[in-house]
Amino acid sequence: MTTVSDERLNRALIAFLRQEVQAPADAITNFLDIVIEDARRLKLDHLLSDIDRMRAASLRLKTFIDGLVLGPLPATETIEMFQGRLRHDLRNPLNAIKGYSELLSEDMKEQTDHPLRRDLVKVKDSADQLLSQINTMFKLTGHEQQAAAQDDDRSPEFNLLANVLSSEQACAVMGSAGEAVAPSNILVIEDNTANRDVLERRLMRQGHRVVTAADGAAALSLVGQQEFDLVLLDLIMPEMNGFEVLRRLKAAEHTSHLPVIVISALDELDSVVRCIENGAEDYLIKPFDPVLLRARIDASLERKRLRDQERKFIVDLEQERRRSESLLLNILPEKIVKRLRGGESVIADRIEEATILFCDLVGFTALSQELPADLTVELLRKIFSTFDCLAAEHGVEKVKTIGDSYMAAAGIPERRHDDAIRIAMLAPRMLAAVQAIAKTDELTLQARIGIHTGPVLAGVIGTHKFVYDIWGDTVNTASRMESYSLPGRIQVSSATRIALGDRFNFESRGTIDIKGKGMMETYFLNGSRSG
Repeated sequence: MTTVSDERLNRALIAFLRQEVQAPADAITNFLDIVIEDARRLKLDHLLSDIDRMRAASLRLKTFIDGLVLGPLPATETIEMFQGRLRHDLRNPLNAIKGYSELLSEDMKEQTDHPLRRDLVKVKDSADQLLSQINTMFKLTGHEQQAAAQDDDRSPEFNLLANVLSSEQACAVMGSAGEAVAPSNILVIEDNTANRDVLERRLMRQGHRVVTAADGAAALSLVGQQEFDLVLLDLIMPEMNGFEVLRRLKAAEHTSHLPVIVISALDELDSVVRCIENGAEDYLIKPFDPVLLRARIDASLERKRLRDQERKFIVDLEQERRRSESLLLNILPEKIVKRLRGGESVIADRIEEATILFCDLVGFTALSQELPADLTVELLRKIFSTFDCLAAEHGVEKVKTIGDSYMAAAGIPERRHDDAIRIAMLAPRMLAAVQAIAKTDELTLQARIGIHTGPVLAGVIGTHKFVYDIWGDTVNTASRMESYSLPGRIQVSSATRIALGDRFNFESRGTIDIKGKGMMETYFLNGSRSG
């Protein structure tokens, strides 16, 4: 364990004693505030005078305790003398508080479940707890500081403080009034029952949903089971102190973003700085002002709300980016998209050899005159969507559609050794797809395909609506191969026939006169020889 100086330990002991004595005193005042609010809300005005007297006594009590010096006793005053003076100064306000709470509770003895009566009982219990804590304080202030160098003589409270301060020193830096902002889920981690109860009641009155934990282990279990918007964390707790809880919350990915407000009697600057450095949103020193606490809570929740909105915006932005990327990839080849993003403003490539396919739907014009417009569009969507899937399977780029004509190419934007083969494998599947759709929909419809291989120019045109297109005599020739083909057949040029080699079955069509091209030897592709 990291060594803690006696000076720091003694200062921490004083802070601890102040917390232990002030906790019930603060609880008395806070519960009385709640009782007054309830009495006014329930129009129990006849109780207010006695409750006001109790609250005045609680303020005198709190003022006295706040002014206590919990250090070494004056040389002329023994522990017994100090105890007697303390009991005398506490007697009047405590007697007033206990007396009035007992009287009011007696008046409401028939209403055992009334929330106001329950709070009056809690006021009396807190007064009794205060007397008990004063007795504990006598023991600690009397001999603990003299026994500080002897671990065996230290009380459990003294060792608890040493553990908290050592954990703080060893903790590595990990990086970085009005209405409540909105009802939120808040986790209160506090081992003192009175403090925990008061915090829970006040937060619930502000409309928040509150879950409490009496120790660090229980708190860490809770954050693993449900979502919270804010954590209120005490530091001085047994077994697992607040520094360790904070460290674990900020180390876990699912809770690293969870805002934490530390509420502690440790008023050292080092403790505050260390908590903030390790990810705490804020630090409040006990006793705290309820209005200030509410303001800090609302501010933390508002910051979390804004951070949540920012994270959602980033997620939405990433989803939109992916959607835009997907749409862009439907228009342009992936490598062309990368080049555009790389800063190229003009993309124009000369490709020495590509294989171009045109497919036309025979009989579609007549069908479009008979079918309603929506069915016509749906038919085209069904056929071309099928073509898109088939093209993607074979690694072929769809170039565009022109009316009822579909254009695809292999070898763009980059040439591969099997471009013509991938087109030749695709073409028969396109014919079969049209045949299957026509049969299912009971339509008279066929496709014819033309293929040609040769050099092309390829590039992107347009600034607002990008189009990746190809030009050249090869494109024109491929189009002629399609228009001179027959329904249900795939016509290829001699250049494509040579590029495909002996892997496919061909049927010679002989030499035909192609408009604009003259006499050309062409072939029908009858599928792969491998089946």
